[in-house]
Amino acid sequence: MFLQPEIWVAILTLVFLEIVLGIDNIIFISIAASKLPVELQKKATNIGLILAMVLRVILLFGISYLVAMQSSFIHVETSWLKVGVTGQSIIMLAGGLFLLYKSTQEIHHKMEGIEDHEIEGENKKTYTLSNAIVQITLINIVFSFDSILTAVGMTTGINKPDTAVDEALVVMVIAVVLSMVVMLLFANPVSKFVTKHPTVQMLGLSFLILIGFILISEGAHMAHLEIFGQKVGIIPKGYLYFTIAFSLGVEAINMKMRKNKVV
Repeated sequence: MFLQPEIWVAILTLVFLEIVLGIDNIIFISIAASKLPVELQKKATNIGLILAMVLRVILLFGISYLVAMQSSFIHVETSWLKVGVTGQSIIMLAGGLFLLYKSTQEIHHKMEGIEDHEIEGENKKTYTLSNAIVQITLINIVFSFDSILTAVGMTTGINKPDTAVDEALVVMVIAVVLSMVVMLLFANPVSKFVTKHPTVQMLGLSFLILIGFILISEGAHMAHLEIFGQKVGIIPKGYLYFTIAFSLGVEAINMKMRKNKVV
């Protein structure tokens, strides 16, 4: 199968997509790890990304169950509301709500910490490596779920009926492992950069709020939600990544201006 050019094109494309889709995961892991002591931050980041890789590989081997979760098991139909709740929609909605809660909580703590350092000190005493790993694992489930669904859509039609090996599954596993290796190489420098610059950290938390709303909209779309005859659509991911890139570009200009003023 590795002699086929389309297989290598599929692998490279998926690696790129997995890295792009993993940006929000790295942002969350960086912020979750930044509250730990410096000597534990790298360990938490590496464990978080390795867990993400393991979860995605497990989900790939259980892909039939993911597909089965598209069928709705709760139906509600009224004059103004129609919804068919599915397993996928519940995971996306729960993940979106979790991101909104954690991001809002972190922003509140940081704003309070500016004036009240005792609150910040208490939070650091109670926040341990296990707390960070639990939070990272929970959000990894959601991000991994979204990533695997994208990978499945990209590899549809790769494997042929007469092949002994499921080529699509092999391609997806290779792409997931390679993308995680790349992210492991860059995650710690990104985490240090985010920790060093509070404005970038606040920007990252704002991105997570935006991602939370997108996950909620995707969950509502998966549940075929209709309100007053209007179906809930999906917000294109391109808008999200353009917003992140544009905001980071503006922040880079601000950082350059602040550095010039100091000089």
